[in-house]
Amino acid sequence: MPDKQGHVYIMTNTYRTTFYIGVTSDLRTRVWKHINGEGSAFVKRYRLYDLVYYEHFHRITDAIDREKQLKNWHKDWKINLIKSVNPTMKDLKEELEIE
Repeated sequence: MPDKQGHVYIMTNTYRTTFYIGVTSDLRTRVWKHINGEGSAFVKRYRLYDLVYYEHFHRITDAIDREKQLKNWHKDWKINLIKSVNPTMKDLKEELEIE
């Protein structure tokens, strides 16, 4: 049986001041749940409804390892990572066709 694929993703608020790092095997569904109040309580409390970063992995275990790594990073490192692929830190939900 092949390994399940996964994603690491970063959600943030309108002001880009608070970040949430998560892992999922279904990015579109997970982001939809977050923006509709069905995701993490942290995301809901701090209104982290903008997807600003995501990475795809062929194995969910690799995504989980990457999530653990990123959660230990300083905030500035996370911002630099996001800006390396998304310089304006725009909301990427459109790329996933999520409304």
